[in-house]
Order: sequence, then structure tokens, then C-alpha cells
Amino acid sequence: MELELLREYFPQGTNGELLHNGESICFTIELPWKNNEKKISCIPEGKYSVIVRCNKEFGWHLLITGVLDRDGILIHPANDALKELKGCIAPVTKLTSAGCGSSSKKALQKLIEKVNEGMENGSVYLIIKKK
Repeated sequence: MELELLREYFPQGTNGELLHNGESICFTIELPWKNNEKKISCIPEGKYSVIVRCNKEFGWHLLITGVLDRDGILIHPANDALKELKGCIAPVTKLTSAGCGSSSKKALQKLIEKVNEGMENGSVYLIIKKK
């Protein structure tokens, strides 16, 4: 399964739309692009593997692997990229401004359901590109 994240870049944050087979799953928020610097930049455009996992801090979430010079990149709930993210991606139901959105936990639940379906048939990949 391939998920496609189409991004728009702004000085205050990065907004995106996450699609599967051309159908929207949710929107996303991220930190602004700052040359892939750890904890202050969104990750580079590219193709990455995605797996579902659970831990005490975030509960159920997604792990993105294969990011150049970065590790621990997650897709987890957040509604304000600058306040709540350190390089990760947050799914949101609605975009409210650059790097901000709403109903992140609801969007993550929907996304995890879709990824679980894809994992039943093999690997899941995230393809990130500019809108």
C-alpha cells in the first residue's frame, strides 16, 4: 500500500493532505522546512516505510523509517506543530492555519485503520511530495 502526502510549505509550518488511491484520508501538520535539521524541521520529501506501534507516551501511532539522518520520526496526535512536534507528522481532521489543525486524535484513528488494512496485504509506504 502507498499513501501519498502532498505538502504546502509556509514559514510557520507545513500543511498537507494524506491520500490513498487519490482519496483523502486526513490532513497533516508539520514543522516548517529547515533543511532536515533534527527537532526543528519536517523531514525531506521521499518514500518511507510505515509501521504501526504502541508506546506509553503516544499510545497507538505510526513509525516512519528510512529518513536520512533522522530517527524516531512518528505520526502522532498534535494540533499545533510548533508547540507539539519535534520533526514528526500529525494527522488532523481540519487545517486551521499554517502548522495548525484540529481533531488530531480522530484523524489518527482513521489513518491507523487504513494502515492496518494495508499491512494485511504487505508493506505500507509513505510518499511525501510538494503539492
